[in-house]
Amino acid sequence: MELIRNFEHNKKLRGSFNELATNTFGISFEDWYEKGFWTEKYSPFSIVQNEKIIANVSANKVELIINNEKKRGIQIGTVMTHPDFRKLGLSRKLMEIVLEHYENQYDFMYLFANSTVLDFYPKFGFKRVPEHQFTMNIPSRIIPVRRVTKLNGTDSEVLNRIFQYSRGRLPVSFIFGSENSQELLMFYCLNVFSQDIYYIDDLDLFTIHMHDGETLHLFDVISQKEVTISDVINRIANEDTKNVVFHYTPDYGDIVISKKLIDTENDVLFIKIKNNLDLPEYFKHPITVQA
Repeated sequence: MELIRNFEHNKKLRGSFNELATNTFGISFEDWYEKGFWTEKYSPFSIVQNEKIIANVSANKVELIINNEKKRGIQIGTVMTHPDFRKLGLSRKLMEIVLEHYENQYDFMYLFANSTVLDFYPKFGFKRVPEHQFTMNIPSRIIPVRRVTKLNGTDSEVLNRIFQYSRGRLPVSFIFGSENSQELLMFYCLNVFSQDIYYIDDLDLFTIHMHDGETLHLFDVISQKEVTISDVINRIANEDTKNVVFHYTPDYGDIVISKKLIDTENDVLFIKIKNNLDLPEYFKHPITVQA
């Protein structure tokens, strides 16, 4: 067994990495790589045996905006071990290596854990932190104005257009948001929300949203200028929409927001903070920056 890094351009090792990711999470990074979105910001730390990747912990460099201040974030993700090599302490070993490697390079290290590993990450100094879900009701007086164009998130031209535009975007929130995270956004456009991407011509912005009965789920608003969110909602709501769920921390002055604690044992946020960083009392990490 040996530790390897920076292997993304090695087709055989990248294929092994994707195979393990597919078997573990049902995801592949191949399209993301082929389209040029796998950059130095995403760094897998992997253990290889016989030219096969058997365990991995990845680090994502994320520039966070917290309470209107820029912070250096490291987001841990793609934590996986081949079934034949579990219970050998490989994840622990990799976590220790990652923590040591980034010791002086972050203000805020974090990850999202599922119910099977909630006791694992506190061993490394991570603390569970609650998130909140933010919603708003749609006033009955709103008459939707349909001025949106649905885009195909699997189309290379569309993806490149969004990628180039998003390089100059504003953070979705200055309470808790990020900037320069377009590579993670593109992973979601490719693999999660490929049929939920829209362009609003008269506002010159993109949204990622979907309808579920009376609920409008808003995952991201990608804009290069300050947004009046009621104008956006007027264009993406339909006649049945009665409420909006924000999958990030809304930071708008033109609407009334409700909030509630997210009570879940999956996608639980764990944080390791340095430099006396104060978190907002209520926040939701933006979904399109979640690794």
